[in-house]
Amino acid sequence: MSNRAYSLRASVLQSLTATKRPDVPPWVVVRNTAAVVLPLAVGMLTGHHEIGLAIAAGALDTMFSDQPGPYRQRLWQLLLASLAAGLASLCGFLIGGELVPITLATAAFGFFGGLLVVFGTDMARVGMTSMILLVVTAASPATLHESVSGAVLIFAGGLLLALFSVAAWPLQRYRPERYALAAVYRGLAAFAREHAQDDADVPALTEAMTTLQKTLLGRHHARGRAMEAFAVLLELAERIRLELIAMTDLHGATSTIAMFRTDAARVLTAIAEALEAGESPEQASRALQTLQASERALLDNRSRHDSIAAHIHALSGQLAAAVRNANWAGSRGETRAAAAETRLPRALRGDSALSILRANLTTHSVAFRHAMRCAVCLSIALLVSRVWQLPHGYWLPMTAAIVLRPDFAATFNFGLLRVLGTILGLVITTALLRITPHDPWAHLALMAVLCMAFRYLATAHYGIAVAALTGTVVIFLSFEGVNSGTAVLDRVLNTALGSGMALLAYVAWPTWERGRARAALSAMLDAYADYLLALAHPEHRDGHREARTAARTARTNAQASLDRMQAEPATPLPLLELANALFLNGNRLVRTTMTLEALLHDRDSLPEQVEVTNFIDRSASHLHALAIALRNNHLPPAAPELRQLQRSLATLLAMADDKPRAEQLVRISDRLVDNINTLAYVVGRGPQESITAHGSQHVRP
Repeated sequence: MSNRAYSLRASVLQSLTATKRPDVPPWVVVRNTAAVVLPLAVGMLTGHHEIGLAIAAGALDTMFSDQPGPYRQRLWQLLLASLAAGLASLCGFLIGGELVPITLATAAFGFFGGLLVVFGTDMARVGMTSMILLVVTAASPATLHESVSGAVLIFAGGLLLALFSVAAWPLQRYRPERYALAAVYRGLAAFAREHAQDDADVPALTEAMTTLQKTLLGRHHARGRAMEAFAVLLELAERIRLELIAMTDLHGATSTIAMFRTDAARVLTAIAEALEAGESPEQASRALQTLQASERALLDNRSRHDSIAAHIHALSGQLAAAVRNANWAGSRGETRAAAAETRLPRALRGDSALSILRANLTTHSVAFRHAMRCAVCLSIALLVSRVWQLPHGYWLPMTAAIVLRPDFAATFNFGLLRVLGTILGLVITTALLRITPHDPWAHLALMAVLCMAFRYLATAHYGIAVAALTGTVVIFLSFEGVNSGTAVLDRVLNTALGSGMALLAYVAWPTWERGRARAALSAMLDAYADYLLALAHPEHRDGHREARTAARTARTNAQASLDRMQAEPATPLPLLELANALFLNGNRLVRTTMTLEALLHDRDSLPEQVEVTNFIDRSASHLHALAIALRNNHLPPAAPELRQLQRSLATLLAMADDKPRAEQLVRISDRLVDNINTLAYVVGRGPQESITAHGSQHVRP
């Protein structure tokens, strides 16, 4: 993670050149495009092109709510997006001709649409869809009958997209769950092959594991009998990951561990392939037989009884269980295993929607500030477009709604790429329309190509995707009689104004991440302390999983906070360095904790359990104290004598009967003290960092 000061030049270059690998499956691109193009084609064939245009508009505006996830969740999101689009359209059509009512409606939709960010990215898309449809339809006020008809057709377009999205539900009922599991098992295979780990990258698979938890155990999870196998595979993935981390930290027998990890990677890859295909894991079974043969050979027919052998045996058993359960992970497994209802771990459960919204109705909330910015910015943009009577003025508030995000970096990047992408799209589309035969069907085919490009490239490079989207919209509007050439300059001007207004709205009332980073990092330390404390009680296995999940979620939040802070101007460089050091050393601490959990798997208690529990309790308490000091920017309290306590524990463990585990506990406790003492030193730099930052120059041109 970089801790360089902010550079405007570097930020612009990064926005323009950074690309990702497209992650949208081809069948999603095709079905989304079909939901837009087919209504238009049918309307042209039957002579009802206005009806086709309205349905296609609804599908186009709800397209991005078709996101990966369980079918129930996907359907729910698309229904909400369709309903929001229909209601916003009805409102826009009805009162779009009255300046005061539509301005008030824009403020209301902007506020409540912006507030939906508290429920995550998917719900934020629903809010943005409602804002866009409101300002677009407000440009075409209509009678009551026409308004209702238009809103119903736009709603129908969203429903058509939903129908295409879940059309294969009965045939591929568990595909989202299988694919989520396969992604994690592929990640575990890659982890197994990497014999030398960088502490900056541990724990691995954080985001993928959190996504898997939500997919399998969330509110919209499936309830078929195969869910038992999915739940078992989820828990096995966690245990396999812990064993791999523990084996990385073992000393001695390097070649033995490396060979066994390579065999384990083959088994994990084969499991992932079987899950993706929905087939019996025959190849994984053969790879498992090879691994078990290696296990016997490497351990001299079980003549070794040290900690290396214990972890190899444990991992072998977990892999065997994963292969066995992969055979029932899907529709074919519903003939086996009784239905098992699973609950989302407490760390991933949310309160009611009403309580979440109520908790965020404060100026200290990022979501509330974003909602207020949306309301004010959209209202002003609408007023500017109406008062100045800008041609195609609805592009101004529409652009503001799309560009304005809860954080500075996203707003800046989306605004820059939106302007450049719009210019590029208008130029390219104008040229394509000149060389394309002047025929509606040729234009429809060109629109389909551009729509597919937009959907496929949206997550790869937003600027290029906007160019394709602009072309799609230009051709779409040409079916309504809007000349594609005469409106080029107007759209560029409105897009530039809308992006500029969104950025100004953020700068006028910012929510700089530098003011929130300490809270995110202290929450991460608190979660790590809770995870450590849970392991002091080996008998409460469910508590281990929930604490581990909470730690993973807190780490993801802290990393996102650091990424946002890095992309903001005027962030003090010492603060970046402090945050980076806390994050990296926190990773070392949680790696030590996960190694301890791996040690607990095969036993209900540890050697010298009472003394071990006391040591872990003291360590967790001091870690909580460090989190409080970090949050308040105070010097940490004097450290308890953890090192002396660890040495006393090591003396007791030397006399334990279970020598392998006792030796591991000595090493783990020694590392734990080092981790906590290092974190105490880093947290102690915080107050000095704040003083140093006051006279510093942070922004480079």
